[in-house]
Amino acid sequence: MPRLCSSLLLSLLIASSASAVSMAWTPIGNPGNAPANTGYGAVGYAYNIGTYEVTNAQYAEFLNAKAASDPLGLYNESGIGGPHGITRSGSPGTYTYSAIAGRGDMPVNFVSFYDALRFANWMNNGQGSGDTETGAYTLLGGTATPSNGGTVMRNAGATIVLTSENEWYKAAYYNPSIFPSYFEYPAGSNTQTACAQPTATANTANCNNVWGDLTTKGSFTGSASPYGTFDQGGNVFEWNESIIGGSDRVIRGGAYNHIPIMLAASTRGAFGPSIEDTNVGFRVALIPEPSTGLLLFAGLLGLAGWRRARD
Repeated sequence: MPRLCSSLLLSLLIASSASAVSMAWTPIGNPGNAPANTGYGAVGYAYNIGTYEVTNAQYAEFLNAKAASDPLGLYNESGIGGPHGITRSGSPGTYTYSAIAGRGDMPVNFVSFYDALRFANWMNNGQGSGDTETGAYTLLGGTATPSNGGTVMRNAGATIVLTSENEWYKAAYYNPSIFPSYFEYPAGSNTQTACAQPTATANTANCNNVWGDLTTKGSFTGSASPYGTFDQGGNVFEWNESIIGGSDRVIRGGAYNHIPIMLAASTRGAFGPSIEDTNVGFRVALIPEPSTGLLLFAGLLGLAGWRRARD
């Protein structure tokens, strides 16, 4: 069976029969590419990245699996300063979670860097009862802020991970049709992205408070990255693995209430890893790229979730 072309603008669904969360993936090829003049974007292997940011519905499934008591603080109850997408009911030991009506396919926000790592561990470990403290990352101490939180990085052999800065940057800005080349904005343009209401117009995004709220994943249908990802500019900033300023973690991509220059390849921000903010979410990557046979097998198992993943 021929190997799938990594530069194809295609979403690949990886799921198992026991999975609660289906993830749409976009393949990122051209391994060994040179970095941009900013120094970022070089990746020596093919991989897949989430076509969309992790959504409220997906994160709520994670919470229902792992946060009945929530000693790790995986849920931010207050949601101060902006729109929240998940509600919690019940009492410690019996907590249940659900996406707010109409917000299930919006990106999850109010998640810390550690929340993102724990979601990645859970996905890496097969979901369900999968561990949150080991797997793609080893988190020590059993508390919301791990004792090794300032230095924790990806483990060798990890499969589903929070994006590295280079993986994220390449998926957003690299131009695979002109080697090597990078765009300044993540919708395949060197012209500053226009902040707009959801539209099919090219090079538009949810930014500068034009819409005044988060938008459903992929709403800017004419503004995919060259590889085919959506919302790497606007909606929410996204956590990356990189450490900056001692222990802060990099965020990239701009947010719904930020000016459009924040979407640019040249703009790099950071937050303390425990921050849970209205403007910050994340997406995950799948490393290494699976074989065609595995993709076919996974696609058959996940067929029931296909429509939900692509809506």
